[in-house]
Amino acid sequence: MTLFISPVQPDDETPFLEAVARSRDLLGDWVNPPSDSERFAQHIARYSADHNVSYLARTGEGQVVGCININNIVRGAFQSGALGYYAFSPYNGRGLMKQAMALVIAEAFGQHQLHRLEANIQPDNLASSALVRSLGFRFEGHSPRYLNIAGQWRDHDRYAITVEEWS
Repeated sequence: MTLFISPVQPDDETPFLEAVARSRDLLGDWVNPPSDSERFAQHIARYSADHNVSYLARTGEGQVVGCININNIVRGAFQSGALGYYAFSPYNGRGLMKQAMALVIAEAFGQHQLHRLEANIQPDNLASSALVRSLGFRFEGHSPRYLNIAGQWRDHDRYAITVEEWS
């Protein structure tokens, strides 16, 4: 299946919120995406800044497959960003997020001229860890109580890749 990515836009609100609603069981406590108009507007505002970018992955027919964010982009000597991502039902488990992630990584190292991407993943999220490893990310370590998700500080494993490793 052919995929394409595009930055999230205000016009994406309805398909995005519908995808979140049908994916609630899949997303569980792994992520907390916008689930109403107010939070979607906040998402648009956050990802309109220079240090954050949000992409939607879509099928050739325009169906929303997933969302991939590059967060906390730091310029200067670092040239780095942190990936956050989630698939939507019924497109999970079909290899589509790997395609979409590859497109976003190419954008990060190309258009955004980053040198390094990091992905922080809860240790029990085996599918997500397998995804980044399949794309060449290396394990860098474990961070206890790293991110507050769904009201709890959760441990994360750190994975990273540089442009040299991607090329």
